[in-house]
This record gives sequence, C-alpha cells and structure tokens, in this order.
Amino acid sequence: MEDTTILSQINNLVDEEHKLRQQLAEGEISAAEEHDRLRAVEESLDQCWDLLRRRRAAREFGQDADAQQAHSKQEVENYLQ
Repeated sequence: MEDTTILSQINNLVDEEHKLRQQLAEGEISAAEEHDRLRAVEESLDQCWDLLRRRRAAREFGQDADAQQAHSKQEVENYLQ
C-alpha cells in the first residue's frame, strides 16, 4: 500500500467523521448511532495514522516501507501513551 493510498483513506475517514456530525446536528441520526459510528471511524483513523508513521520510520532507517503491515485496531487502540 502506498502512502498516498493511506492518506486518501485518512481523508475519506475525516470526511465521514464530518458527515456524521452534520447528520447528528440535522437530526438524521441519534446521538447513540453517531457515537458508535464515530468510534469505528476514529479507530480506523488511528490504524491508518499508525501504519503511515511506521512506513515513514522504516524509510527513515533504510528499511522497506512496503514490508509494514497494518496492525489490528485492537492492537493500535491498546498502545500505551
């Protein structure tokens, strides 16, 4: 997967996030539905950003960025800060 593909996914997820907030504001979806769907979008965003950071780090250290694979959402969400 190319960095541009990952960035495109990130942009699509951000658009989805904005759409969900708009739908809530317009009463098209409930707060509970917005919350559930936003959580899924945010987890996907975290997963994309993680992969992009690891690809960039691999290149910086002379490694093959294409060898980097996306970690599971569960793994990414349980990283220690």
